[in-house]
Formats: sequence, structure tokens, C-alpha cells
Amino acid sequence: MNPIRDNSNELYPDAFLNLIELLRGLPGVGKRSAERMAMQLYKWNDSRLAALSGILADLHEKIGTCPECGAMSSGKDALCPVCASSKRDRSIICVVEDFTQLRTIEAGGTYRGLYHILGGKLAPLEGRTAESLTIPALLKRLADGSVNEVILALCPDVEGRATEVYLTGILKENTTLKISRLAQGLPAGADISFADAATISAALSGRRPVE
Repeated sequence: MNPIRDNSNELYPDAFLNLIELLRGLPGVGKRSAERMAMQLYKWNDSRLAALSGILADLHEKIGTCPECGAMSSGKDALCPVCASSKRDRSIICVVEDFTQLRTIEAGGTYRGLYHILGGKLAPLEGRTAESLTIPALLKRLADGSVNEVILALCPDVEGRATEVYLTGILKENTTLKISRLAQGLPAGADISFADAATISAALSGRRPVE
């Protein structure tokens, strides 16, 4: 018996199908979810669609990268709120993979130091090598000796652990500061981005030195 063929796409105009395909490129969005999202957008009035279009068109122009830590900022060469704050402890830098993890740690409300966004983790088979990470920028921030501790808050999966070992070797070679990692409490292989605030706070509070 031949399977029933899905001809639903033939009902949609090309412009609608193109929108579905773009939405499918978002993390965790499958075909059906993209279809529902596209239908919802189609139901919006012209002014609301124009507002969305304007925001998307100006996204890279109006959202910059912090020249200190690499987080999102309000414009080109503008400091992010954390780096611009006079209330942060500038003797500690927490190294994270991306901005999502920074947001997760901040949600815990207990960490008051600075951050450094590494830009990912080592995954040679996927083409992500040490050259693609912001290690030189981190070493530059440590050069003046004002930082006493670096916390490696990387995901506890295989790539995260490999990146931690690699980064620890470089830091010990170039600096004499304290290097620590998050305490155990995060599930093995978990993505820090999805950890709850309480777990992150406990992991930071119980951080331990990297041998």
C-alpha cells in the first residue's frame, strides 16, 4: 500500500512557502511549528508587519557587540550593561560560550563579576577550532593583572570539557591567576543555557579550582 502523499504545500503561494522555510531555520522549529508561525504572521495587519520588518532590517545596525566581553550592546562599540556598571567586581571574569549562557547566569542574581564570551567551544569535526574562539581577547583583558580569578562556565559535555582543558593550559601558561570551574550539580552533558537560576547559583557558589 502506497503512503498518502502530503500535497498541502501545493495549497500555499511561493511567498508563504519561503516564509515557512526561513522560520524552519530557527532552533527547535519544525515544519508544523514553522507553518503555524507563518500563518500567525500572515494574519497580522500591515502596520504590525511593517514594524517587524523594520526591526529585523535594523537588527545588526542597532545591536552591537560589547568591545570588552563580546555580549550584545545597544550600538557599535558601546559597552554592555554589565561592563558599563561601576557595581561589578572587576577582579573576576566568568567565561561562557555565548550570550544565552550569560543571560542564564545573570538570572540567578548572585554573580557580580564580569564576563567573557568565548564564541563557542572546540569541535574540530564541525570546523570549530581554537582560532574561532576569542581567546586572544581574553588574554588581552588579563594582561594588566587586575583580574584575580577566571571562572570557566562551559557546558559539561565532551566539547565543553575539551575546551576547558585547552583553555586552562593556555591560561596557566600565560597567567598566575586562580582558575575555577562550576561545581558539579549541572547534569552531565547539559547545556548551561537551559539550567534554572537556582542550579546556576549553586554551581557558581560551590565552584572549585581547576587542577
